[in-house]
Amino acid sequence: MRNQRRMRRLARIGNKSGSSLNLTSLMDIFTILLLYLLVNQSDTPLEPPKDVKLPDSIVETKPRETVVVTVNADQVIVKGEAVVSMAEVLENDKGIIAPIRDRMVEIRESSIGLGAEEEEDKSTEVTIMADRKVHYSVMKRVMASCTAAGYTKISLAVNQK
Repeated sequence: MRNQRRMRRLARIGNKSGSSLNLTSLMDIFTILLLYLLVNQSDTPLEPPKDVKLPDSIVETKPRETVVVTVNADQVIVKGEAVVSMAEVLENDKGIIAPIRDRMVEIRESSIGLGAEEEEDKSTEVTIMADRKVHYSVMKRVMASCTAAGYTKISLAVNQK
């Protein structure tokens, strides 16, 4: 009698082995993995515009997200907004470029929160993405304008070799 019960149980288990596999959980995992890879595909948060050719360097540190000043042959762009044309920069030979300084002060004042030290450190950092053909005298004046606006940490964006 025991053997008969055992045989019936084995027969029932054998019939269940033909059931289909539930792939819902596996598809959820792959969807999450795919979304994660799409969001994190880029190593650098800074992508230069097509008209700006950055100089090459053997730098090993990755850039952080800061206020970005882009200098190309036609204009100076601060945080995505054109501030001054290159013709105006070259006409005025003074050390500080007033439109750049004014825009940088405006951005810094709007980004300072409740006075946290980390927020204040981040609000004094700027990254300059300049075309490799921009003359050093222009770069010097752009950096002086950033310093006059209270940005004490200036980084230059380059291509990593």
